[in-house]
Parts: sequence; structure tokens; C-alpha cells
Amino acid sequence: MRGRGAAAPDTERLPRANLLERQGRRLAAVLAAVDGRNPFYTRKLAESGVNAAGFRFPDDLPALPFTTRQELAADQEADPPWGTAHTEPFDRYTRYHQTSSTTGRPLRWLDTGASWQWIVDCWQAVYRAAGVTAADRIFFPFGFGPFIGFWAGFDAGGELGALCIPGGSMSSESRLRLLDAVRPTVVCCTPTYALRLAEVARASRLIDLADGPVRTVIVAGEPGGHIPATRDRIEREWGARVIDHHGLTEVGPLSFECREATDALHLNESEFVCEVIDPASGAPVPPGEAGELVVTNLGRTASPVIRYRTGDIVQVSQGTCACGRTLARAVGGILSRADDMVWVRGVNVYPTAVEAVIRRFAEVVEYRCTVSTRGARTELAVEVELQGNAADTGAANAVGTALHEALGLTVPVRVVDADTLPRFELKARRFVVDARTPATTDTGARR
Repeated sequence: MRGRGAAAPDTERLPRANLLERQGRRLAAVLAAVDGRNPFYTRKLAESGVNAAGFRFPDDLPALPFTTRQELAADQEADPPWGTAHTEPFDRYTRYHQTSSTTGRPLRWLDTGASWQWIVDCWQAVYRAAGVTAADRIFFPFGFGPFIGFWAGFDAGGELGALCIPGGSMSSESRLRLLDAVRPTVVCCTPTYALRLAEVARASRLIDLADGPVRTVIVAGEPGGHIPATRDRIEREWGARVIDHHGLTEVGPLSFECREATDALHLNESEFVCEVIDPASGAPVPPGEAGELVVTNLGRTASPVIRYRTGDIVQVSQGTCACGRTLARAVGGILSRADDMVWVRGVNVYPTAVEAVIRRFAEVVEYRCTVSTRGARTELAVEVELQGNAADTGAANAVGTALHEALGLTVPVRVVDADTLPRFELKARRFVVDARTPATTDTGARR
């Protein structure tokens, strides 16, 4: 039926004991493949004393060392340009991607044909759960640069039999004209860009998105898909259902939302081993408590990550979903990132918490938060653009009041002119740290 994808395969509906057996078998195969062939992981296994040949799952899992982004970056710096975390000869690699570099120097990542096919297969799980079928037309309004973005989604859509429409190297207006002409039913983009297209559609009157053909917007790259105010605004602007998805360049397409439940992301445990740890101690957290997601992929043997610390904070529950899947679920999606926190007078403030407040105000078109420091004092200020270029101090005061109620902090909010703030096609950077900004007389924030 249109709007409901294929039923979840047996591998996504396994009893937990059977799932663990499958994961253990596949992880043992990964360890056997990398030991002696992948210099990076051969070294890590030797240093940890783990015997790949005698590995027992899940008992021996904690003995495997964590992998961090910093380790991988240092490895690439020491042995440029690719580093040593590769299992196959370099002439077998056919795909190059790199991280978006929003948090530092990008990681370069290579895939063989086989490991890329595994990534594409993981994206098929996203489409199944989203109800996307061969009858759909899928529009990809992103730049198709080296950032992995929706490259795998594009390839997976073609394998599914859907018509895939690229939208790279185009202005937002041109993309809206293309959307109006070819009438896709599914759009894949970041939450930020879904809202940007809606903003341009409103201003240009090129198309009424809410009355258009799109019925599903698959979002990724940011946590906005599970921030209720952001999600509600996208669904209202597009007249379509939002489906959230989450992955990392170095990990692969990791989680997805189903159409039957909107409160969580399924972790694709058919293809990944997922753990939740205390970010400070590295110890496992009690079931149901929030912690940092640690991931081992089970099908990307040519360029794997083993016990990779993602930095994503999640709260995981187990049980059978209404869709029939028994995969663990990240309740509320990706709650935050471990490195995104701003200390505000002893209170942890995350960008997601700020967005959850600001997106409740329909008149706010775009916003930016600036963290500025002078001496021991750190301040947080917010700038907002309003619809119709209105200099509405009442709206700014309302946003400030809502932030105070939600965070328990006074944050100055200032209205700026239309088109003053930057716009983003991929991951947005709305928290700007500027240590040179002088302190003001407004009540600030402590990081």
C-alpha cells in the first residue's frame, strides 16, 4: 500500500537472544578479518590483549578498546592522507567521503564496492520503515560534495526502483521550481534546509508546499527531526510526515524512525552493536538511563569502526515496537551531543534545548546563538529574524521569557534584519563561539 513500506524483515524482528547470537557471529568475523590486515585495529587489539580468534560475545566486548574520532584524526595526520584503518589494499577502494568538519578537521573515509553496498543496504532499512516504495519519486536537494550526506540514500533509492532526482548546485528557488515540475513524493534533507525551503517558498510564492505532492520528508544530519517544535513546523509547512534518520560518515546509516511510532529512533542492531556508556567514566549506564552511544559496525569490514564513541547522547529502551521491530530504540532521538554542552551558571544547556524553545515561535524565521567570553565570565545571546522583517520587540521578549522559563536563565534576545543570519543546506551552525566579543551589561551564561 502506498505510504506503508515493506514489512520489517526477520532480522529486524528477532528475539533478543537470537539477535545477540547473530551479532556475536558477525563481530567475530569482523575481528578475524581485521586482525593482521588492518594496521590500526591490529595494533589496538594487540595493545588490549584481546585474542580475536577466541573472542566471546557479549562477555568479551568490554575488553575491546574504544575508538575515538581523535584517534582516527591523529592516525590520518601521522600517515596522510588516509591513515591506517583499512583492511583491504588501497586499489580496491572505490568511494571517498569526508566528515562535514563542523567540529574540526574533516575525517577522510574510504569504502570498497562491498562496504559501500552494505551502507546502501542499511539505507534500504530507512526507506522500508519510512514507507518509501518503488512508486515514489525522491528529491535530494543537497550539494553532492564529499560530505556523505544523502549519497547512500540516492543509491539506495535507485536500487529500490524509485525515481531519484538530484538537486545539487542549485539555488533554493531553482530547487523549488524543479520540485514543482517533477512533483516528488519524498524529500531527503536536513531539518534546517527543510525549513529554509519553506521560507523561500513563502517569500517567492513559487509553490504552496503544504498543498504539494510531498508526503514524506526524511531528515538527517541534525537532531531537529525529534525536537517536537522543529518537527511540527516542518510537517505544518510541508503538509507531510517527517521521518528522522541518523548516521555518521565513519559509522554508516545507524538509526531510523518507523511510521508507526514518532517517539524514538530504531537502532539498526541487525547491522551494528550498540552500547550506552557514561561519557565521563566509560562504564555502561543502567538500562533506560541516558548516556553516550558507542557503535561497532558489522558489515563495513574494509573500513570498520569498533566500539566507536559517537558523542551522541541517547536514552535507549528495548521491547517490541508497534511496527513489529524488536530493535532497541533511542527514545526522543539523539538528545544532544557530549561536546555541544554550554555551562550556564552551573546548568547544562544544549543547543537542542534552545532550539526546542525558539522553534515554538512561528514568527521566528532563523536564529543564532553567540557564546562570548571575557575573563572568567561567559555570556550567551540570541539573535532572531522575524517573518516580514518585523522589528517586533514583543516577539523577542516572548522568546527571552520562554528561554528563561525552560532554562532558568536570562538570555538577551535581539531582533536583526531579514537575511542577516546565515542559511544552511547541510548541518547548521547556530551556536557561534566568539571569545573576542566584549561582555555586555545583560545577564550572561557560563560555559
